[in-house]
Amino acid sequence: MAGQQLDLREIPPSQRHPKIFDAFEDIESGEALTLVNDHEPAPLYHQMAAEVESFDAEGYTVDRVGPDEFIATLPKR
Repeated sequence: MAGQQLDLREIPPSQRHPKIFDAFEDIESGEALTLVNDHEPAPLYHQMAAEVESFDAEGYTVDRVGPDEFIATLPKR
């Protein structure tokens, strides 16, 4: 599953969601947006599930790979 990756750790929190939504819009159906974050993006998951029809919530995954590093995959239908 191809797509795009964003490392959000150096982006100010107030700018993260707009960047994520723009990047998600730019990927094609069947692709995924991969995020590297300093916390588990649970609020983002709920926002995407509620607001973005093309977000495949069932295919969403998040893995903690370090104390301050989480990798989340947001697939697009």
